[in-house]
Amino acid sequence: MKSQKLKIQNRKGITLNAHLELPASQKPNYYAIFAHCFTCSSSLSAVRHVSRSLTQDGFAVVRFDFTGLGRSEGEFADSHFSANVDDLLDVHNYMTEHYNAPSLLVGHSLGGAAVLVAASKIDAVKAVATVGAPATVSHVKHLFSHNIDTIRAGETTDVNIGGRPFKINPEFVADFDKTDLPAIVKNLRKPLLIMHSPFDTIVGVENAQQLYHNAHHPKSFVTLDDADHLLTNEKDSQYVGEVIGTWARRYFPKEENVMLSTEGEQLVGHLNIIEDNFTTAIQTKNHTFIADEPTSIGGSDFGPSPYEYLNAALAACTVMTLKMYAARKQWDLQEVFVYISHSRKHSDDLQVEVDKPKYLDHISKKLKFVGNLDAAQKERLKEIASRCPVHRTIASEVIFETKVIQN
Repeated sequence: MKSQKLKIQNRKGITLNAHLELPASQKPNYYAIFAHCFTCSSSLSAVRHVSRSLTQDGFAVVRFDFTGLGRSEGEFADSHFSANVDDLLDVHNYMTEHYNAPSLLVGHSLGGAAVLVAASKIDAVKAVATVGAPATVSHVKHLFSHNIDTIRAGETTDVNIGGRPFKINPEFVADFDKTDLPAIVKNLRKPLLIMHSPFDTIVGVENAQQLYHNAHHPKSFVTLDDADHLLTNEKDSQYVGEVIGTWARRYFPKEENVMLSTEGEQLVGHLNIIEDNFTTAIQTKNHTFIADEPTSIGGSDFGPSPYEYLNAALAACTVMTLKMYAARKQWDLQEVFVYISHSRKHSDDLQVEVDKPKYLDHISKKLKFVGNLDAAQKERLKEIASRCPVHRTIASEVIFETKVIQN
């Protein structure tokens, strides 16, 4: 997974701060937008965890700060509910123009209400998921009910919400009464997943019951046992992302990878130099993975480096060989760890005899065994670790044959 920073200008000329979370392959099948909770921001840990979990299911997820919140421009008083919906529409338009149209909307708390309204206005949205969403938009007014008379009198007032001060005005309060959310949900006619904790003290679980009652099938409800409203426990937010991803598979068909031909060889590597810098697709007959270089030398760090893959091949071959050997000997080897590093070291430092002093490739291999093994068994396993096929290939003289294939 990799995150890209975006700056999105809304219809009022306000710049919204956003992040685009991409799947590990950097090739998303679908795009989604995540709308955060009232007075929160896209940097809330729950937002990050849910978004990044969804990337495991092939989604690219845009998480952004509403007007006047987080690192977005504007004033909080201008971040009333209708403005939140407009921000969602503007982010959707931006993604449609510069990437692909997001087809999944996910919203947390009041953000859940916002994605329901936005989904009713966007044909490209195929499904909606809400977490801890209120059944009515005006529900949020209880957070500043003690100031409501002063605000209605026409004054801009400082209110404390969640321990933070905000300025709100009469228009901000009145806007919450303009949206008939139950009617919108009744007419939505799109797959809806409602997730809510029965222990939510901010937005009671009865709100989920009302949303579910108003919605038409296909609709689903998942209870979030022991979770709080903000999903402060990382396990809860990760679970939410995993459930949404699994649920979405019914409505977002898995796209088959376009497999490159290996031309009869064991593996093919492909780099589109114009588009991808160093990011290289590597493919066997049945598997695809990504190689890259770190950002320190101009890469995008979307995958392990070539030498990290070399180390990985050696590590995998080593532990597999040790597993087979121990099983044949019926030794109690329960787990094996191998730690590998590659570097260049001078022959003098390595204290090896060569015709002429020079720098040599050096691979450090450290082993850790778990199981009831004596010293002699561990020493024998150390010897076997140097006999795995990949180790022997690297240590031996290798003959390369390179040809150019004509297009």
